[in-house]
This record gives sequence, structure tokens and C-alpha cells, in this order.
Amino acid sequence: MRELTIEEFVSRTASGDPTPGGGSVSALAGSIGAALNSMVYNLTKGKKVYKELADQEQKELDQAVERFEDLTEKLLQAMEDDTKAFDGVMAAFAMAKETEEEKKARSAAIQVGYKEAMEVPLKTALLCLDSLKEMKLMAIRGSINAISDVGVGCLLVYAGLKGSLLNVRINLNSIKDQDFVKENTEKMEEILKTAQDLRTEVMEIVYSRM
Repeated sequence: MRELTIEEFVSRTASGDPTPGGGSVSALAGSIGAALNSMVYNLTKGKKVYKELADQEQKELDQAVERFEDLTEKLLQAMEDDTKAFDGVMAAFAMAKETEEEKKARSAAIQVGYKEAMEVPLKTALLCLDSLKEMKLMAIRGSINAISDVGVGCLLVYAGLKGSLLNVRINLNSIKDQDFVKENTEKMEEILKTAQDLRTEVMEIVYSRM
């Protein structure tokens, strides 16, 4: 997926092919949001606003951009992994189901496929959450000339997180292991609550500096 041009990716998303779907698109949105904050850092470093920071504050910004770069790459990989995970579910559905033994094997494979497909968007949501945690620092110390880009990055990452959790939920709906469902539903709720608070905090800082 990452080798496609933007036009090719959008065209394939619009096609009847189920991949890339919402999970991959959510991961892509998150990666772009994280990358925007790397851009803000690069527009800040070396400028007056950066030079006026204490050494420790400069170091914290330098470390933040390293994490943004790592998160951008991991989210791009999640975009690829989401497509592969869904392909695993489809492969399980394609298994033979003529005999009782084949039906049991197929059913078990489908359940494994749904669990694996659920784990990828859950990981994506956690990566987006990590990105949101870094953005407060960029919102406070980034160049005021690029503060709107911090805001756009925040909104994209939050959209990626919420989109990923939608994909977690729809996969959980097909999983029969209720303990597994309960555990991951609670994880989702915790992630979303933390993300909502972070988004509100970052955007309030962004608007206060505009």
C-alpha cells in the first residue's frame, strides 16, 4: 500500500476491493498527523522561538521529534498490517466446509482471524494515542507560525484513533470468547477517554496561540 501514489491509494479505496478499508485509512491518517508534527518541529528548530528555550526544553523537543518519526513509520506499517490481517479473515472464510471436521476447523480459523484482525487496529489506536501524548509539547513550544499544523495533526491522529477503534469493535462483534471481548472493550473505552482528554487539551492550546 505504501508504494502506491496518493491517487492510486484513493482510487483503490473507492473500488469494490475491501482493502484498503477503514483500518488502513485510519492508520494512514494517524501517520500523516504524526508527520505534520515532525514538520512543525523542523520549522521550529534553529528559529528564535527554539533558541530562546532552555537547553532541557530544546532536548525535550528534539526527543519528541524522534518519537514522532518512529510513530509515523509504525503507523505506516500498521496500514500494511491491517490489510494483511483482513486477508487472513477472508482466507478462513474460504476454507472447505463439507464435513463436520472441516466446519470446525473453518470456524476455529475464522475466530483466530477475527482476533488477529482486531489486534492490528487496537495497536494502531495505541500508536495514535502515543502521538497525541507528544503533541502537547509541540503545541506549547512549536513555532506559532505553524501552530495550525499542530492542530490539523491532532485532529488527524484523533480521527485515526477513533477509526481504528471502530474496526476493533466490529471485529469484537464476531468473536465468541466473551472474556476476550470484555477485556478488549474495556481497553477501548480507556483509550478513547484518554484520547478525548488529550485532544481537548492540545486543541485548547492551539486555539490559544492562534
